[in-house]
Amino acid sequence: MTTQITVPTLGESVTEATIAKWFKNVGDAVKADEPLVELETDKVTVEVPAPAAGVLTEIVAAAGATVEVGAVLGSIGAGSGAAAAPAAKPAAAAPAAAPAPVAAPAPAPAAAPTGAPAFPAAAKLAADMGVNPVAIAGSGKGGRVTKGDVLAAAAAPAAAAPKAPSGPRAKADLEDRVAMTRLRRTIANRLKEAQNTAAMLTTFNEVDMTALFAVRNQYKDQFEKRHATKLGFMSFFVKACISALKDWPAVNAEIDGTDLVYKKYYDIGVAVGTPQGLVVPVVRDADKLSFAGVEQAIAGLGKKARDGKLSMEDMTGGTFTISNGGVYGSLMSTPILNAPQSGILGMHKVQQRPMVMPDGKIEARPMMYLALSYDHRIIDGREAVSFLVRVKECIEDPQRILLDM
Repeated sequence: MTTQITVPTLGESVTEATIAKWFKNVGDAVKADEPLVELETDKVTVEVPAPAAGVLTEIVAAAGATVEVGAVLGSIGAGSGAAAAPAAKPAAAAPAAAPAPVAAPAPAPAAAPTGAPAFPAAAKLAADMGVNPVAIAGSGKGGRVTKGDVLAAAAAPAAAAPKAPSGPRAKADLEDRVAMTRLRRTIANRLKEAQNTAAMLTTFNEVDMTALFAVRNQYKDQFEKRHATKLGFMSFFVKACISALKDWPAVNAEIDGTDLVYKKYYDIGVAVGTPQGLVVPVVRDADKLSFAGVEQAIAGLGKKARDGKLSMEDMTGGTFTISNGGVYGSLMSTPILNAPQSGILGMHKVQQRPMVMPDGKIEARPMMYLALSYDHRIIDGREAVSFLVRVKECIEDPQRILLDM
């Protein structure tokens, strides 16, 4: 009896994935539910488990191939090892796959629009970018238009220019050329999309970390002993941002067509760097969590991100994002919005600087620059500056957070 290995449902609006690697070769014995193949989507990496025990008898789609939800990846037959497997046929090169969503070239000139409806996410993106989906040749299942097709159509004028020299590169022997991963292509696409669609502006302030350091140093040992998690800076900033978001709800809003959607819940994205690229898992209902709850949630999501175990649920639906470039030594930056959100806070390196105190004395203080990038279509300058001042006040006097002042 043969059991097919298929691409599972990958989440809302995700219709295809790239095969990152196979964990088994043809002829290898497999156990039920053992990870067989790793798929990379534009949001997360997913491991596909073996649907049954037996022998991997066939690999239909090789590493690097683009496959759609429901597509057959390979087969498992009865047996217990390589000897029981039939002669393995070479891993078939994946059928000419649809262009990758981000970095693919524009469709062949001969292609004509199919008239098939666009996927919902593609239709929304087309509306945001001012592209007519009916005029786009779809590469998705049944000729439907994907987000990648919309982006390729929007970038068509720029794509007309050659992307590489027509002749050999002068120092090709000193270069390594590797294909961009789907995650990296998606990161590149979304950052550019945010720049193209939002009226993005950044405002800056600086915060004196003295009081926060004092609170943390006083309670960090007791906190870790009681809650089995470390007391970091991020929980203070999450709580400070929520306080500011409640005062300035436009920073927690987004544009949906011709409507403004003001959200009365606070799902805070926390940017995490991984070997594969930047991901932004979401702390759900962060306003309802204690400081310990926030720290535990962030620690758990960070571990899942580094282990490549984040789910689609972990990655979607954030209302506001915090990015801490300071862990890498960044002194100042202008973070890019995480669309469709309208605001992102950038934290930076803490550095001792001479500050003039109210009594006129000069003291060395641990200072951090803060940056709020925001969508000026939604948020006015007064709201953005006031939001950042509110965050500053909460960090410089943490009791404000506890007393909701």
